[in-house]
Amino acid sequence: MKTQIDHLVVVAPTLELGVQWCEATLGITPGPGGEHEQYGTHNRLFKIATPANPLAYFEIIAINPEAKRPANAPTKRWFDMDDAALQAAVAIEPRLVHFVANTSDIQAARNALKAQGIDRGPAVQAKRHSRRGVLQWQVTVREDGQRLFNGALPSLIQWGKPDAAEPLRLHPRNSLPRSGVTLQSIGVTHPTADKLQAAFDAIGLTGIAVEVGPANLRATLHTPKGLVELHSHGI
Repeated sequence: MKTQIDHLVVVAPTLELGVQWCEATLGITPGPGGEHEQYGTHNRLFKIATPANPLAYFEIIAINPEAKRPANAPTKRWFDMDDAALQAAVAIEPRLVHFVANTSDIQAARNALKAQGIDRGPAVQAKRHSRRGVLQWQVTVREDGQRLFNGALPSLIQWGKPDAAEPLRLHPRNSLPRSGVTLQSIGVTHPTADKLQAAFDAIGLTGIAVEVGPANLRATLHTPKGLVELHSHGI
């Protein structure tokens, strides 16, 4: 089982405000994304990959007010996007709230977390259209939509069809040009840092500093505006 950082998640009250925030904060305009019919959301993306994190990209996501969710749609959106406290926080300013980890075996990773007493949620099949074809993936989404550990425990994702010979052939990184922004580091502080570290170890996720302290997810980015640190501030 190989696990590594896939993407950062910034939630915005609207996608337009998310783009404005990105331009003002990071100095770039994010690239196109797509729509997620099941969850009634849409996004904008840009690459932040480095040799240490070759898959990494950045997602700005918002509830799509024009979306018509199917009758069998989940009750709760992913990433706690229906949570009142999170909505109130991002209404003030778009905020880093979560990250997603790419794994080569999502079921094994789920089971490894279950052995730690953590229910990361079922692996949900999802897809959306892109300029290079249909992107398909499995991602863990709890029925209650919760991120867990104040967003510091990643959701798990596995790209491609379950039986695909080349699972990463259709990955967002392949259609995203260099953005001028790169991921320098991710760190977390949390009151239960020992449990969080054990969870990272269980799924083989390395390179993330974990310390005891108030809940916070921190990402340091090199941008046209210099080094920028984004924080979740425990939301």
